[in-house]
Amino acid sequence: MIFAATAGPSVSIVAERMFDIGQFHVTNSILLGALGTSLVFWLMFYTRSRVKARKYNRLSIAVLWMYEYLLETVEQVMGDRALARKVAPLAITIFFVLVINNELDVLPIVGPITFHGLPLFRGLAADLNFTAAIAVITMVTAQIYGIRTHGFFGNLGRYFGNPFTQPMHVFEGALELIAEFSRLIGLAMRLFGNIFGGEVLIVIMGFITAYLSPLALPPFIMLELFVGLVQAYVFFMLTAVCISLGTIRHSEHDPNPEDIISHPGEVHVQTS
Repeated sequence: MIFAATAGPSVSIVAERMFDIGQFHVTNSILLGALGTSLVFWLMFYTRSRVKARKYNRLSIAVLWMYEYLLETVEQVMGDRALARKVAPLAITIFFVLVINNELDVLPIVGPITFHGLPLFRGLAADLNFTAAIAVITMVTAQIYGIRTHGFFGNLGRYFGNPFTQPMHVFEGALELIAEFSRLIGLAMRLFGNIFGGEVLIVIMGFITAYLSPLALPPFIMLELFVGLVQAYVFFMLTAVCISLGTIRHSEHDPNPEDIISHPGEVHVQTS
C-alpha cells in the first residue's frame, strides 16, 4: 500500500476483493474488466451485423480498417500467410480486449466510486493476475506452434542437446530457455507497470491539484489514453513475435523482437 499523505489517497498494488461468488473472489479489476470485455463482444457482433447487412457506418468501417491493418501486420511478422491466418485471431483479440479496457481505465468512475471504503472499479491491466495470465497464454501458444513446426522432441531440441557433441548448442539452448521465461515476465510486467503507473499518476495529480484538477488532469488523461493504445499495440506485436520465434527453423537467424516492432514490414520470419 502506497500512502501519498496521512489523509491523502492510498493506492493498492493488488486488486481489492469486492465480494465472493461461492469460492470465487470478485475483485474491482474483474468488475471493470467484465464491462470492457462485454463492450468488445458487442463491438464485434455489431460490426458483423453491419457487414452482413452491408450497412456500414463510421464505427464499423473503423473496426474493419483496424482489423485489416492488424492482420496485415501479423502476416508481415510471420512471413507465412497461412500461419499468420491461424495466429492472427489470438493476437488481434488480445489487442481489442486491451485497448478497450485500457481506455476505460481513465473513466471518472475508476477511483471515486467506492464499496466498503475500497475503489469499486480498477483497470483490468492494472491487475498483475490478468497480465500474467495473457502472458502465459501467449508463451504457451508459442510452444504449441513450436511443437507443430518442429515436432515434440524437435522443439525440445531447441533448448537441450548433447553436451559432448554439441556444447555450443547446449549453451545457446540454455540462454534461449532463460529468454523464454524473461519474455513471459517482460510481457506481464511491461503492461502491468505502464497501466498501473498511469492510474497512480492520475490519482496523485488529482490529489495534489485538488480544486484545480479539472484543469490539471485532462493532459494526463490524454496521455494515458495514448499510452493505453500504445501498450495494447505493443502487446499485440510481441504476441505475434514470440509465436513467430517458436516456428523458426534451427538454421535460421533469430530476428530481434524490437526490430520487428520498429520495422514490421522489413523483417520476415520464414517458417518453411
